[in-house]
Amino acid sequence: MNKNFKTRIAAAFFCAAAFGVSGAQAADEPASLDADTVEYDMGTGTATATGNVLMKRGASKVTGAKATYNTKTMEGTVEGGVIAVHGATRMTCDFVRSDGNGHYFAQGSVYGTQEDKTFTGERVDYYPDQNDYVLIESGGKLTSADGTFTAHRLEGWLKDEHYTGTGAAHLVSPPRDLEAGGDTLDYYGKENGKTILTGNAWAYQGNNTLHGNRLTLYLDGDKAEK
Repeated sequence: MNKNFKTRIAAAFFCAAAFGVSGAQAADEPASLDADTVEYDMGTGTATATGNVLMKRGASKVTGAKATYNTKTMEGTVEGGVIAVHGATRMTCDFVRSDGNGHYFAQGSVYGTQEDKTFTGERVDYYPDQNDYVLIESGGKLTSADGTFTAHRLEGWLKDEHYTGTGAAHLVSPPRDLEAGGDTLDYYGKENGKTILTGNAWAYQGNNTLHGNRLTLYLDGDKAEK
């Protein structure tokens, strides 16, 4: 196998690992890989790139210090100052792993952006094919144009603007002059938006204060329920 062909195959597979495209699809699309060294073991199906890794496929790209991909298991990793860009989503972290089934696990100072939304945490699971679902199990932060959400455990469907928090859930929304919290928080930001707080729930808006075991705040009006 000549070096140029081997590099193209490795680039396609690496880009597949980073961007959730099957190896067959990626091999049919233009892709490039630049690194100090590239190795591909046809027997094990393992490809490894080390040193100043830069992978591109279409408008997507990933950079890092080292990348691996297994063509048989479709599992891939990128580590060392990772920057991944795909469409409107950009993520930085120390390490990211793909299982080949549209699931990405990022670890180490994870920071992601998508248009006006951000997500941060030490460990983040990301599912781009599930309405850009993010899971931050060990505590973190989600932000949107409407406010900032924190909790011990966070989930967010970025495309739906639906966020849930469990454990010391807290919402601060300057545009709505609103601050609220509780044991759990369930936020719906699109049409007929609302926030549901349960367990030691509270909310402040202007000079108004609410407390209760369960509060429902309707974001597009002045209505609230206990």
